[in-house]
Amino acid sequence: MEIPARPNAAASVQLSQRHLSMEPTTLTTRAAALAALLILAGAPLFGVLGACSPGGQAAGGGGAAATPAKFAGLDGEILKWRGEIIAQDPLCKQTAADQKCQGFDVACKAERTVTADDAAKGIVSRVVVSMTWTGFDPKFSHAQNGSQTAEFAKGASGWTRIDHKPVNMNTCGDL
Repeated sequence: MEIPARPNAAASVQLSQRHLSMEPTTLTTRAAALAALLILAGAPLFGVLGACSPGGQAAGGGGAAATPAKFAGLDGEILKWRGEIIAQDPLCKQTAADQKCQGFDVACKAERTVTADDAAKGIVSRVVVSMTWTGFDPKFSHAQNGSQTAEFAKGASGWTRIDHKPVNMNTCGDL
């Protein structure tokens, strides 16, 4: 039995490039086909894509209506915290337009366990949040990154915030 000759390397590279084309029309067609299959299977399209959206909310949904009651108002508290950072952080004290704090980003949010003692005090949820931003360091005359981590607790009187030790920015887990 004779073994067929292997094509030369140039021919195999050409073959693989032709079959693995990633042109925009090919990607669009593949995405449309996947969406059609998901719809036919009865899967809600935006629910499937929800993991790609910030906070894990569905891409077309979300908002206050989708926020569980125990987290209601947290986004407003995070914005208030951002305002306090702008007012108090040394990196945010410069007045020149190109030297002000910018690029605020909530790097991670993670729910923490509410203990029996917490529940006895009326606390219904605990969330650790880590925020990053870019400010201006006047001592070295260049931009510098800043970050802070805080723990928010929701009780009968609303949200309270305390400083928290740094966390892993990918998982929001304690270091």
